[in-house]
Amino acid sequence: MKIVDAQVHIWSQTVTPPTGKHRKIPQVTAEDMLKEMDEAGVDAALIHPPLSWDPSSQEMALAAARKYPDRFAVMGQFDPRNPANRTLIHGWRDQPGMIGLRWALLQPEEQKLLHEGALDWIWPEAEKEGLAVAMMGGIFLKQFRSIAERYPRLKLILDHCGLNRLGQDAEAFIHLDEMLALAKLPNVAVKATGAPHYSTEPYPFRNIQDGLHRIFDAFGPDRVFWGTDITRMPCSYRQCVTFFTEELPWLQGQDLEKVMGRALCAWIGWNYSF
Repeated sequence: MKIVDAQVHIWSQTVTPPTGKHRKIPQVTAEDMLKEMDEAGVDAALIHPPLSWDPSSQEMALAAARKYPDRFAVMGQFDPRNPANRTLIHGWRDQPGMIGLRWALLQPEEQKLLHEGALDWIWPEAEKEGLAVAMMGGIFLKQFRSIAERYPRLKLILDHCGLNRLGQDAEAFIHLDEMLALAKLPNVAVKATGAPHYSTEPYPFRNIQDGLHRIFDAFGPDRVFWGTDITRMPCSYRQCVTFFTEELPWLQGQDLEKVMGRALCAWIGWNYSF
């Protein structure tokens, strides 16, 4: 079984400190990430450039994808506030290695753009181009639902299980029912990235397994994508893998293969060789 990580970061500088619990180190190169992936048994990974602390990280990610096309692809972004950037969506995937779009929208000023409709031009254009868009939709579920309902052919991805990103244990799941209701919209998928972060218990994080099972039951194997965000995980890369491949008895066979990479690649249009 080949394994594809739905989210990793690489960077060459830290203009500002890495956010949250990300490793406070000057750089993580493509080669550094490949070494960790090889040790964990991960075949390929989707790079999300951390522009908030390294403005050059998107160019670095694309260079990595060009150098290692069988190991990396990129979910990139641009500043949506700059009208000149409107031309970028058309032909976005003409950039070798570029596969889709991702805005975390973590900061209040970024979310204000979303709430005021300043980003509304993006969704129909991305839909026309067939680009998947990932966001931290768990922190603005109503707006996320509205986008999904208005643009039913736009493939959307909820980052980090769609949970309460600042909560752990039961607090992480406070809006789980509202998030699971999105499963009725066929154009919404869930990146099951960062799952270990949501538990204060040691591996195998038993107190979040039921919540993950509910997410899987709602969205199914074609719309749940395993991943790590490894540079901020509280456990080893290998444990991030085996948490899903060995510790979840309800995830087996073809369903496991889909969750561990096949479904992600199909959703975003990454023509990866399985």
